[in-house]
Amino acid sequence: MAKVFTIPVPPKIGRKRRERTADPRYVDGQRLLVEAMKYLAQADPIANRGAIELLSEHVRTRFRMSDSPLG
Repeated sequence: MAKVFTIPVPPKIGRKRRERTADPRYVDGQRLLVEAMKYLAQADPIANRGAIELLSEHVRTRFRMSDSPLG
């Protein structure tokens, strides 16, 4: 079995952290994907399940998968 080696890195105390700001284009894109999933789920959830799953892959990093439009 392989061994895993970790090399501890001391934190840089003098380095200032920059503020993280959300890119409004990214948030709008995620919102658009969610709206598309809701529309597909209302139109025909069974027939559109594959399309909804494909779109949901792009949303997983930002939103919880428990917020599924399929109910």
